[in-house]
Amino acid sequence: MAAEAALPSSDMFDEIVMADERFHGEGYEEGYAEGSHVGVVEGRRYGSLHGAKMGSEIGCYLGFALTWQCLLQKCMDEKNSKKIRALDSLIGMIQKFPYEDPTYDKLQEDLEKIRGKFKQNRNAFDPWQRAPWRKTGNKGTQRHPLVKMDFSKLNLIQ
Repeated sequence: MAAEAALPSSDMFDEIVMADERFHGEGYEEGYAEGSHVGVVEGRRYGSLHGAKMGSEIGCYLGFALTWQCLLQKCMDEKNSKKIRALDSLIGMIQKFPYEDPTYDKLQEDLEKIRGKFKQNRNAFDPWQRAPWRKTGNKGTQRHPLVKMDFSKLNLIQ
């Protein structure tokens, strides 16, 4: 009978001694579950933000290419046909880009190729490179006589 009375008190001490370990385990499980949930929410927000930036960037490239393609269709010559082929190449790359598959393993590589092709096209269409007022000589870049305003004196960047 004395042994039966001793058992409940030893269970009580075991509960007290093991409480630290039990609470540690329960806290870990609760923290892990909450951290997983917060991680998913934060990952979704991060993915949405960067996906929107990427979509906006690619949309800008597509708008550039389609605009120049429409403008060049009006005056076809050998020089413009090369530019149109380059634009068609950029448009084709953009149309093949996997927008719907974020797990695509070459997503960044393809995006870098599109950026490179865009820069190549942008440089071919840059009106400032061949503008008549961009005459260089001993004095550096000079304005064309018809351009009256000196844009270098404007404080556009504050």
